[in-house]
Parts: sequence; structure tokens; C-alpha cells
Amino acid sequence: MGVIGFGFVSKTFHVPLLKATDGYRITAVSSSRPGDVSGVLPDVEVVSDPKALATHPDIDLVVIASPNETHAPLAELAMRAGRNVVVDKPFTITLEQARHLASVAREQSVVLSVFQNRRWDSDFLTVQDAIRQDLTGRVVLFESRIDRYRPDVRDRWREVPGPGAGLLYDLGPHLIDQTLLLFGIPDSVQATLAKQRRGAKTDDYFQLVLRYGEMIATLGAGSLVSGGSARFSVHGDRASVVKQKPDIQEDQLRAGMLPGAPDWGVDPDDAAIYEGTTGDTRALKTARGDQRGYYVALREALHGKAPNPVPPEQGATVMAIIEAGLRSDKEGRRVVPDLTREERAAWVR
Repeated sequence: MGVIGFGFVSKTFHVPLLKATDGYRITAVSSSRPGDVSGVLPDVEVVSDPKALATHPDIDLVVIASPNETHAPLAELAMRAGRNVVVDKPFTITLEQARHLASVAREQSVVLSVFQNRRWDSDFLTVQDAIRQDLTGRVVLFESRIDRYRPDVRDRWREVPGPGAGLLYDLGPHLIDQTLLLFGIPDSVQATLAKQRRGAKTDDYFQLVLRYGEMIATLGAGSLVSGGSARFSVHGDRASVVKQKPDIQEDQLRAGMLPGAPDWGVDPDDAAIYEGTTGDTRALKTARGDQRGYYVALREALHGKAPNPVPPEQGATVMAIIEAGLRSDKEGRRVVPDLTREERAAWVR
């Protein structure tokens, strides 16, 4: 397989997860900094032109982890060359691009998958299990946040105005994808975007309100939050479940821990259950996270033994929610997401 792009996402997530998952062998990387690649992967071929890697004759699978606006053209190029493709989030810049890629994948009979590693985070798995076990009763309010304290505006493509820049495109796909897995497609989307840091040029705060009848799902992220917000809060007609701290796998990867190490994915922060009738509070053991789960599931899909873990129709749905949010913020109203029958069916399993 080959990897296009060797920035933070590749070095922190894709490469260590792939190296720790049986069935994959990275043989080529496209990067403008060959020294960085050889320091981590000394035996791979370094290709300067990403288009050349996308069509490399000796590659079965291409992972695209380059800037957002390059995702769609590189994915299409690779698929038309007969390659299977993984695209990092956000899948594309527009819903139109996402639908086009899905059609190319069907036409070429290749696997096209979106990298949604946070489906295998400890915090999400814990909340997902709590909802499946009906610990809260009927869910009426769901809150999901990824808040950080990053007051300095950096000169990087994610924070410079352009296609796919801003926090909604950066963190929104994770929060939206997880919510769709739990509750399906919402009736409507309402959004607020803001530039809150001094000197901010792109949105560094967003809030999405997804309506499911009378159930409300609130998703958000901010860049000037130094503490106090829970990662997940689930409120039902019997109890509430709150997971305060986020999954630790990103921190472990940053620190150089190898996936599969004894403490890999072990989250020391247990969730809490607050019983409505009695007022009692008890700990809920946090599930162990393992983002290798994405590449394990993809390997099985590539061998025809299991479905694609994140098919392009699901990726397109996330883009439809983002586009509905952008329109909502601009027009100041709720927006019904534009979805096809195939995209709606992709969430029914």
C-alpha cells in the first residue's frame, strides 16, 4: 500500500496503526520531505508526485492524508487506476464531490472508504454501549464536544481561508459520524460558526443542533476552552451518563506508544451514571479503545469477508450535514439535509 501525505495525520495515526495491523505493508509514501519519511520508514519508496503514487503500478491500496482540497481529485485518480482507496476526513470539500467519488467506486468496482478512526475511541464505545443497554432510558438530550485551548492562530492550511478550512471541517466529521451511528439521520440541522480567537481567519468554534423529533443532539467544538466541558453527556428519562475526559489514544500515539502495547487504549477516566429517581451516582467502567479496529475491518472488507466499515455513502451523508450546517449559519434557520435513498440506506445495518 501507499500513503499520500506525510504530515501530522499520517505520522501520528495512519502509519503506526497500519504498522500494528496484520495484513498491510507500506511500500511507498508521497511526500515533499523525503528525510522525514526515511526517518520513520527507512525501507519505503518516496515519491514526490502524489499523482504518481495514486497510480503506482505496485500498490493495492492508497491512503490519502493530504490537504482537504486534494482528497477528491487524488481519490478519483487512484480509483480509475484500479486502486482501493482510504480517504482521511473530511471525505471531500463538497457533497457533490462525495457523491461523484461514490459513483466512481461503483463504476470501477473498488473499495472506497473514509477513515473514521474515532468510532473506536474509548469514550464513544462507552456511550454507545450505555445507549444500547438502555441505561438512560429514552434519550432526550445528547451532547458531544471536542474542546481545546489553542489560543494561537497558526499559519497552516487548516486555519487559512480556503476550501475545507476551519474547525467544522476539521472536527465536525468525527462528531457528526458518531452521532449518525447512534441515532441515524436527523430531521434538521441548525448551526452557529464563529471566529473567537484574536486574529482568527477561519471558524474556530461551531455548534450543530441536530433534531430527531423531540430529541436534541448538540455537537460542538471550541478553541478557547481551557476546561470544564464533558466529552459526552447523554440524558434520558431514567438516568444520565457523562463521560468527562476524551479518549487517550491520540496522546499515546503522540508520546510514541505503539498500538497494541499493554496500556494501549486503556482509559483511566470512567464514565458516571446519575440515576434520576434515586439521585444515586455510580461509576461506569470505560471501554477500551483501539483505533486499529478501522484497519482490521477494512482488511476484512478488502478480502470480501465483511462490509466496508465506512462506505462512501456514509461519508457523503457527513458532508450533507456539514453543508446543511454552513447554510443554516448563513441563513439563520434550520435546514433539512439533502440526502439520497442510498445515503439514507447506508446507515441501516
